[in-house]
Amino acid sequence: MRAGLVYVPLNTAYTPAEIGYFIADAEPAIIVAEGHLSLDDVAPESEDFETVPRGPDDVAAILYTSGTTGRSKGAMLSHDNLASNALVLKDAWRWRDGDVLIHALPIYHVHGLFVALHGALLNGSTMLWHQGFDADAVIADLGSATILMGVPTHYVRLAAHPGLTRDAAADMRLFVSGSAPLLEATFAEFESKTGHRILERYGMTEAGMICSNPYEGERIPGTVGFPLPGISARVADEHGRELARGEPGVLEISGPNLFKGYWRQPEKTAEEMRPDGFFVTGDIATMDEAGRVAIVGRAKDLIIAGGLNIYPKEIELVLDAVPGVAESAVIGVPHPDLGEAAVAVVVRSDPALEEAAVLAGVTDLARFKQPRRILFAGALPRNAMGKVQKAALRERYKDLFSA
Repeated sequence: MRAGLVYVPLNTAYTPAEIGYFIADAEPAIIVAEGHLSLDDVAPESEDFETVPRGPDDVAAILYTSGTTGRSKGAMLSHDNLASNALVLKDAWRWRDGDVLIHALPIYHVHGLFVALHGALLNGSTMLWHQGFDADAVIADLGSATILMGVPTHYVRLAAHPGLTRDAAADMRLFVSGSAPLLEATFAEFESKTGHRILERYGMTEAGMICSNPYEGERIPGTVGFPLPGISARVADEHGRELARGEPGVLEISGPNLFKGYWRQPEKTAEEMRPDGFFVTGDIATMDEAGRVAIVGRAKDLIIAGGLNIYPKEIELVLDAVPGVAESAVIGVPHPDLGEAAVAVVVRSDPALEEAAVLAGVTDLARFKQPRRILFAGALPRNAMGKVQKAALRERYKDLFSA
């Protein structure tokens, strides 16, 4: 970026066919790939160079969306998008002299690249760099660090580790979780073992960080906190009309962190932008009277059964509290009578758990919200950042109710 280039990071797990799509779409001038081309192959004119001037609206990076459904789109992020977000987070999370970051996240993704890495660089902080997440290695470094940023899977593994104690985490200042929803049970278990309440935040490729639970103040599990300074957020209906507080709808946002559009896809950009400049995130959320946001699910995950709206997150919270349930995912599948039916895919912590026991645990929900079937799986399918791939589950069980 100092050289004036536009950076396009790619997931190192991509196959050649997947890489081919991104290369054809981005048409880069330079490709850096281990074993094929390295910067060492390019003879520099000098050891250093002057930073190439760029304006605040010039594109700094193109990040492709995770593409859990359909083809990935390249989100164009400007220098100002990145700088504004980094500066806001530096203040919001109270970065200070002496902070040391444990960095165990991939740097092809917003979380590891622009949230963790930019925070440490902007603060001039030491980073303890990990090749990948390993609970033993992370716990060994807790005594030498003050900040850890991770995804929920990381915290599940840490909470289950016998080495995670109050003493081990005594020098830590902040644990941040994001990229996927954090289970309330994980939040509670982690707090009981360490005395630390995990700070959950919410963001996306197109805007970096959007909301955060407060550094000082109540961090409520199951919520992502308040819109960050300078960011406007509203919960709206399908026409962009703001809804009453507490009512679920699509979260829409605007602010200096909001991307400049999708690379070479102006029609896609236009589809997701309101005339007043608000971006339609596609996430179903509620906002309370104080402005605190809770993510209920994805708009595409909304289930409409017999004309009634069902929000999977509400059911998942109840399912996850049933003894013997490790985690769950609720999806809608075709149903000959209802149009769609809610189905729960459950990962058991108790191998003896049966469908009847799970169904008995959700009777406090309205009948129309209760899953029509409970299906058991060894694990939920996830993408590289730990997000459950509900599209894969819908495809797997699409014929469940067929004649």
